[in-house]
Amino acid sequence: MILHGYWRSSAAYRVRIALAWKGIDVTQHAIDLRTGAHHDPEYLSVNPQGLVPCLVDGPMALSQSLAIIEYLEETHPNPPLLPADPVGRARVRAAALAIACDIHPVNNMRILNYLRDELSQPPGAVDSWMHHWIAEGFGPLEAIAGAPYLFGDRVTLADLCLVPQLYNARRFAVDLTPYPKLTAIEARLLALPAFDKARPENQPDAS
Repeated sequence: MILHGYWRSSAAYRVRIALAWKGIDVTQHAIDLRTGAHHDPEYLSVNPQGLVPCLVDGPMALSQSLAIIEYLEETHPNPPLLPADPVGRARVRAAALAIACDIHPVNNMRILNYLRDELSQPPGAVDSWMHHWIAEGFGPLEAIAGAPYLFGDRVTLADLCLVPQLYNARRFAVDLTPYPKLTAIEARLLALPAFDKARPENQPDAS
């Protein structure tokens, strides 16, 4: 397997955690978003969307982090990242989607760059945008959070989404004091070897 990613991409971060959690060996190929490497024709021939991550497994290339993780879950079911019962799976997926679809997309690099460059928004306005949408997403998650992890004593897909989003929040100096349950869960997760291995600063392309 080859994982095309960028060390600070929260979407690639989710996939790295899943690979480490399941003990799957992967070769990492860095796509530096800062230099526009995701627009290179060679990469676009692999992933026409030009985003990261992209997982190549033999002749197949998969994009979109949650689709990749679901693929890994189906092909490498142990240890599982989804509960056994349908209701449990739906709840975990709902929390994961709240992060991956409601918080992350409006705050990723291409959106923030558009706000700065095309709409000429000053840094303070861009930061306010980021803080607002993170708060909108974290509030409901704090309300449903369990312990020791988001959904009890088993790590799930939702936890894989939470940790990278908290990493992003800290990058933009978001006040996390309103979310003591989420930050306590994060601390427990980051103590696990798979989560520690996947940290952005532990990646070969980190700079």
